Amino acid sequence: MSDTSPILVWFRRDLRLTDHPALYAAAQTGRPVIPVFIHDDLVEGLAAAPKWRLGLGIGCFADALRDKSSQLVLRKGDALEVLQELITQTGAGSVYWSRLYDPETTARDRRVKDALKNQGVEARSFGGHLMFEPWTVETKTGGYYKVYTPFWNSVKNRAVDAPLAAPATLTTPAQWPDSDDLADWNLGAAMRRGADVVRPFVQLGEKAAQSRLGAFMAHGVAEYKANRDLPGVDGTSNLSENLSLGEISPHQCWHAGQRALHDGKKGAETFLKELVWREFAYHLMHHTPRLLDQNWREEWAGFPWNEDERCAEVKAWKQGRTGEPFVDAAMRELYVTGRMHNRGRMIVASYLTKHLMCHWRIGQKWFEDCLIDWDPASNAMGWQWAAGSGPDATPYFRVFNPATQLDKFDKNRDYTSRWIAEGRAKAHPDALAFFEAIPKHWNMSPDDDYPDRIIALDAGRLRALDAYKNRNF
Repeated sequence: MSDTSPILVWFRRDLRLTDHPALYAAAQTGRPVIPVFIHDDLVEGLAAAPKWRLGLGIGCFADALRDKSSQLVLRKGDALEVLQELITQTGAGSVYWSRLYDPETTARDRRVKDALKNQGVEARSFGGHLMFEPWTVETKTGGYYKVYTPFWNSVKNRAVDAPLAAPATLTTPAQWPDSDDLADWNLGAAMRRGADVVRPFVQLGEKAAQSRLGAFMAHGVAEYKANRDLPGVDGTSNLSENLSLGEISPHQCWHAGQRALHDGKKGAETFLKELVWREFAYHLMHHTPRLLDQNWREEWAGFPWNEDERCAEVKAWKQGRTGEPFVDAAMRELYVTGRMHNRGRMIVASYLTKHLMCHWRIGQKWFEDCLIDWDPASNAMGWQWAAGSGPDATPYFRVFNPATQLDKFDKNRDYTSRWIAEGRAKAHPDALAFFEAIPKHWNMSPDDDYPDRIIALDAGRLRALDAYKNRNF
């Protein structure tokens, strides 16, 4: 490796210039930097909304690099083979990237790192997607944390690295390698007509993410503790969309939250706790990868959930036609915006897994298909937490009542009136947009009657409790 050989910076879910340790380290060497994004099998395996949102993010990030007189090289194929081909074509002596933590990605990255090192190529991975590497947080006995509150207490006073500045300049190579055309990848194909409906709700790229953070710290964080539970109020940061693709770093969010807390904005501590909840999800995914596709609490194996994804109850749940306004509003918000309010996520997940007694994997898979802020660790932990099979200090037999939850958190029905059109003389435009986004074969219209409940809430709750009682937990 010569001192002037290029460095390939392999971008994945880290589409930003600011506070990017791998990019910063590459720029500091003064050597030519070649940013690369690879469409491999893991990208191909993404579901509809996450893949579409990734495509938008890649395009926006490519524009940001052009503003730095650089460019993003796009290639499709096996990651190792693509990198080896680029090394041959450019004479690159190093490959840098940001770590990710799901099992498939870590296995791929390990294979890439080992192969490149055996070829004499420097291969370095950096942090940046998390504030605390999962293996650095341990209990007093040296194990991993299984409950959130002790995890929070362990990390809340830890030093978090200050965000790094974006590189002032990026040295360019003498000649750029060929690049695919992003349009040819057609990453939004599975969204079909829903893409035009969801697109206005996307806050795309690093600049938008930083603006979103700044606006929330200025106007929202002080009342965050109370407002975060009110789905009819714009009381959350909405940063999950940008964090999922690394358009902003958790370090930037943490330090902004700490400044707000220092300024006396009391809701900032709750915001910091939510950032650490994301860290906890990754901590568990790293130590117990079964979180992603098996019951985290192994004693739940064999629990008699309904696993039929095509049954009438699941269909009604997906279509927002359960007859429970809170559930249906949240499911329609998901389809129109690609996101769902956190209180709504808890309600729809509890309803599916407890009132309807359907397997949490059905809901996890549907969210994976529909969420533009999809995150493997947070999605899996959220579903298992709601189902009772996951990490939660609260007893598994808690069953949210969507009717009383609606009275508590949407008293004036601001949320449900925004998202449910049936029975309204003048429906909200967002409620009508749902019918523009859904598949035509659902054969739904805003002129339909609003459906009756598919199950009585008391009956559903008692059925769930009876099933729990007959299991040996």
